[in-house]
Amino acid sequence: MRVAIFGTGYVGLVTGTCLAEVGHDVVCVDIDQAKVEGLNRGVIPIYEPGLEPMVKANHAAGRLRFTTDAAAAIAHGEVVFIAVGTPPDEDGSADLKYVLAVARTIGQHIDGPATVVNKSTVPVGTADKVRAAISEALKARGVDHAFDVVSNPEFLKEGDAVADCMRPDRIVIGATRPDAVARMRRLYAPFNRNRDRIVEMDVRSAELTKYAANAMLATKISFMNEIANIAEKVGADVEQVRKGIGSDPRIGWHFIYPGAGYGGSCFPKDVQALARTSQQYGHEPKLLNAVEAVNHGQKGHLFELIQRHYGGAGQGVAGKTFAVWGLAFKPNTDDMREASSRRLLAQLWEAGAKVQAFDPEATHEAQRIFGERDDLRFCDNADAALQGADALVVVTEWKQFRSPDFSRLKAALKDDVVFDGRNLYEPADIEAAGLAYYAIGRGRSVQGNPFDA
Repeated sequence: MRVAIFGTGYVGLVTGTCLAEVGHDVVCVDIDQAKVEGLNRGVIPIYEPGLEPMVKANHAAGRLRFTTDAAAAIAHGEVVFIAVGTPPDEDGSADLKYVLAVARTIGQHIDGPATVVNKSTVPVGTADKVRAAISEALKARGVDHAFDVVSNPEFLKEGDAVADCMRPDRIVIGATRPDAVARMRRLYAPFNRNRDRIVEMDVRSAELTKYAANAMLATKISFMNEIANIAEKVGADVEQVRKGIGSDPRIGWHFIYPGAGYGGSCFPKDVQALARTSQQYGHEPKLLNAVEAVNHGQKGHLFELIQRHYGGAGQGVAGKTFAVWGLAFKPNTDDMREASSRRLLAQLWEAGAKVQAFDPEATHEAQRIFGERDDLRFCDNADAALQGADALVVVTEWKQFRSPDFSRLKAALKDDVVFDGRNLYEPADIEAAGLAYYAIGRGRSVQGNPFDA
């Protein structure tokens, strides 16, 4: 099938590439000329495992093209995807200006029946707004073409998005017309060979499904962080608690790892947007507000542990140099949107400390965000970040950070202390090497625990 996708960001680029991989003829549109030219040269603007070779292979085969010519892309597409950003507005609601701008563009150029697909994460009722915008543009042209607006939300995990797209757990399709559903089924047929992954529903239910899924996962994370904070107060080990509840099949093992808070482009803005939608309809979302509040507080918890070790109120932190392992909000991505590292670095700098940071992929993005600073040095590897550092802080759970030589850590760090925001290490093992160890609901973070000196 011929597919047009508006947006070459995370969702648009991954979706377009995977559709091309299974044989569809895909044209991706973006208003950023430099970005489009780079993509046509094989320059990938985001880091996602497996994406770059797939983009290059499908571009070389002629199944994947990039352009700024919206009219040509719309003329090409049997199905036209809207996959542009929906950043949070000032009140936390989703800003639909880019989505509606694309809708108006589609209305200005379609020249026959069309299936328009909302791939962007959008609030309930957005399909109606897109339909209205297209209709207004058609009316202004004095033409009348049949079209339908389908909700087809993405469920891509950053760091594993290509696999998620190629082997989806489910494909949610919200539509009103049978012919639109049939067209979407034909589009996704290559992904349905061993079983039918398509879940059909009405448009508004499909729009709500994406927000509900992300809000549920965010709730599990905030809940476990709340339990970790309780564990620190009562002297329990949250890792043992995690194993105890994860073995319950009603709960499961996914998304119950406590840590320094969730970040990225999805959970923070989707929880906020769903909460604002609820308020607009007269319902106060108490649980969603609590999820967001717990996560906001959790992002400051690592610094609280650092303050505790150095005497409180930050006075012992001034003049110290901290090695920071990990800047991205999660491993296998260079995404620093709402990353916990951003809050931590700001707190360390405000307290008068210096930072030596290493991240396998996010350094370039961090340089763009923070610029040149006397109190920040980016390092080429994890060992380089340790040189001359007083303490180590682990913020992102990259695999290469999971099994360090603790004796080398002790030799490198002046103050013999590790602050672990992702609970990567066993307290007994790291303390046996002579290092003080603070984690989230483990080690010296727990009041009165056996590892305290």
